[in-house]
Amino acid sequence: MDIHSNARTCPNSRATIVDHVRARAWCSEQAVAMGVSVRTGYKWWQRFREQGLAGLEDRSSRPHEIPNQTAPERRELVLRLRRCRLSAREIASKLRMPRSTVSAVLKRHRVGRLRDLQPPEPALRYEHSAAGELLHLDVKKLGRIRGIGHRITGDRRSRARGAGWEYVHVAIDDYSRLAYVEVLANEEATTTAAFLRRALAFYRIHGIRIRRVLTDNAKNYTSHLFQGLCLGRTIEHWRTKPYRPCTNGKAERFIQTLLREWAYKRPYTSSRRRTAALPRWLHRYNHHRPHGSLGGESPIARVVARQ
Repeated sequence: MDIHSNARTCPNSRATIVDHVRARAWCSEQAVAMGVSVRTGYKWWQRFREQGLAGLEDRSSRPHEIPNQTAPERRELVLRLRRCRLSAREIASKLRMPRSTVSAVLKRHRVGRLRDLQPPEPALRYEHSAAGELLHLDVKKLGRIRGIGHRITGDRRSRARGAGWEYVHVAIDDYSRLAYVEVLANEEATTTAAFLRRALAFYRIHGIRIRRVLTDNAKNYTSHLFQGLCLGRTIEHWRTKPYRPCTNGKAERFIQTLLREWAYKRPYTSSRRRTAALPRWLHRYNHHRPHGSLGGESPIARVVARQ
């Protein structure tokens, strides 16, 4: 229950007032002591007689009747136009209604934002039954560092123009979440294919044979070189649906963790220093960092337990 910030009484003090009225001890002196009027005391007594203790709760301040309320058929017409993805301004213009009225109707029915017209899809979680069944691949572009930037100083006027980009290639096993990461100069087909070869060797060291890889539809993954590598290693290549990054959710989520705990964790003075800090962080992620979806285990612990 929400009590008004200026309310003089609460349900407990109202019950005390009712007790005074029932005992015929309610008078102006008692009212002054409680900080209310005599009439207020009898008001709470009357509500208590009608509804019991429930009558001592706060009531809504909404009026029982609203004479100028929007007609139901008019309100339905506003909602129909909204489902056609028209803005409040456009609906008000078409129906010759005040924009404030249209906005109030949309807000009352919780469709004030366009994204409210289509509720979010329920999360579809999946996990393969063994390590190597599916390997998620993705690339994240990071700006090169030339001194402390605006993320730390907050001053965008001192940005380093023309510093360029570097590309973080990530691979994460669907079952164990064991990750392999490299910072490379580009995301071309030859670079991506070479990264996959080294990733396969990394997982092979840990006793994991990769059977499938999942990527988006970027050119470096749809190239003949990448496709040929997968075919030569008898690896199935799965691709996400267009404009559906959530299909590759484990890689997307890992990249968020990577940025938060490594790339933007501390103020690096150069890209070289940031890259040099990656192996230490990656070792901690794979060997020591507890993973929520693994019941608090580390990825390497799950690999060893499965083997």
